Amino acid sequence: MSEATAAQTVDESALVVRQLNDGILRLTLNNPTANALSIAMMDAMKAALDEAGTDPDVRVVVIAAAGKVFSAGHDLKELTARRADKDRGRAFFEQTMRQCSEMMMTITRLPKPVIAEVDGLATAAGCQLVATCDLAMCTDTSTFCTPGVNIGLFCSTPMVAVSRGAHRKQAMEMLLTGEPIDASSAKEFGLVNRIVPREYLRTVSDKYASAIASKSALTLKIGKEAFYQQIERPLAEAYDYTAWVMTENMLARDAEEGISAFLEKRDPKWTGR
Repeated sequence: MSEATAAQTVDESALVVRQLNDGILRLTLNNPTANALSIAMMDAMKAALDEAGTDPDVRVVVIAAAGKVFSAGHDLKELTARRADKDRGRAFFEQTMRQCSEMMMTITRLPKPVIAEVDGLATAAGCQLVATCDLAMCTDTSTFCTPGVNIGLFCSTPMVAVSRGAHRKQAMEMLLTGEPIDASSAKEFGLVNRIVPREYLRTVSDKYASAIASKSALTLKIGKEAFYQQIERPLAEAYDYTAWVMTENMLARDAEEGISAFLEKRDPKWTGR
């Protein structure tokens, strides 16, 4: 890791604050109080993720937020203002939903693990963002909800990520009632991995990120892609696919090095090949 990686100038006025340290890239939503996923916010996040995907110094991405709200989802004021358009906002609404979906798929397709670090409320598309990340850590005072049904707008796109992260009936409970759930319920439902007191959130997410960053970048890329590819496939097809993936993985230099290091009781030296 280069010395430049450890210390970089941070633009604290940016919608998404980017900070890279020891292979861990922190992307902080920086438009409190709501940290709404406006067009500008989604543009900034998508650009940061695209850059992270090709930056060899980035090993793991952590998505955090400034303020007391992780993200309140789409900017309803931005959306409502377009009802004055000739098409009553149809084109803008479609642009917003498709742009959000593309941002979420960018996280899933990113060849590096992504961790959500949640302190506060994650609602609607903000909850979708948490559910989309590969791992999620939250404070014991965080809450989660998909409240669209309360305002006549079912959380259909958030449903895609929530229904894949949470158990089916729990996902439907959130979607049909619109009621917030606490951190303990979010963990029980399957939306988050760990719950910690606020003062330890950064420490815990950094611990997980550092552990992941110490692995072979190539192996993580192979494994993350295989996870999402196999999970929606029928059982036999999933095994056929992952057997092929493991065969190809075994032929990688990093696998050869990792196995040799294990057998020789030494630390591996990853080359990303």
